[in-house]
Amino acid sequence: MIVKGEHIRTLREERGYTLQDLARRAGLSLSYLSEIERGSKRPSLKTIDKLAAALNVAKTQLIDGDIGEAGLSLGEKIRLLRTEKNLSLQELAAKADISFSYLSEIERGTVYPALSTLKRIAQALDVSVTNLMAAESSLGQRLRALREELGLTQAQLASLAGVTAGLIGQIEQGKVQPSLKTLEKLAQVMGVSPCHFIMEPMGVEQILSLMNPELRELLLHPHVQAVLSLICNLNEKELQFILNFIQLFKRSNLG
Repeated sequence: MIVKGEHIRTLREERGYTLQDLARRAGLSLSYLSEIERGSKRPSLKTIDKLAAALNVAKTQLIDGDIGEAGLSLGEKIRLLRTEKNLSLQELAAKADISFSYLSEIERGTVYPALSTLKRIAQALDVSVTNLMAAESSLGQRLRALREELGLTQAQLASLAGVTAGLIGQIEQGKVQPSLKTLEKLAQVMGVSPCHFIMEPMGVEQILSLMNPELRELLLHPHVQAVLSLICNLNEKELQFILNFIQLFKRSNLG
């Protein structure tokens, strides 16, 4: 989604508004509005709503792209990961050594952090910078893989999530990035966290390091070890049978 800063300025001038006039009508600061018009700031959807109302135009006139599927912003990814790790804004800000207000603006999409700041945020969240900047490239692939694992067609998944099958197809092909609302619907239907779609696959050691002590202890239980040993000795046909059973079990739970 690209905000048309120059178009906002044109609409403002057509109405005879000064920067101060429009800032007051939209409830924004003068400097912030000036930066939006120059294209140096990326406003949130809430800010776009305010500007559209102040200018008496449809918000679609202020952006390039579909506002309903604007895609996950950097701030939304950070908020998802922070929530997944049960960190408050204050806690993440302290870990990343940035101010609470600055982190809040990043999550709202009103500012874009410098790379050095982004690295500190990634480190505080225990993810790579790639997770925050380029995770979209694999989102569609992960969606398709999980859908097929659950034995769902695009139409079935779309029906369960309340979206169109065409949208599912476009997301899986990488042609469209889902909005946060759509991603949350898909994650809920498929029984995973929204972070499943934006996190890089983890190695075994990293997975174990993130497990709580009780879960690690469970994996070391003799009964669990016995099951794992049996799985290791299955042939391809036997393993596929187990996987099909798990898929059937998951689908029955979704129903």
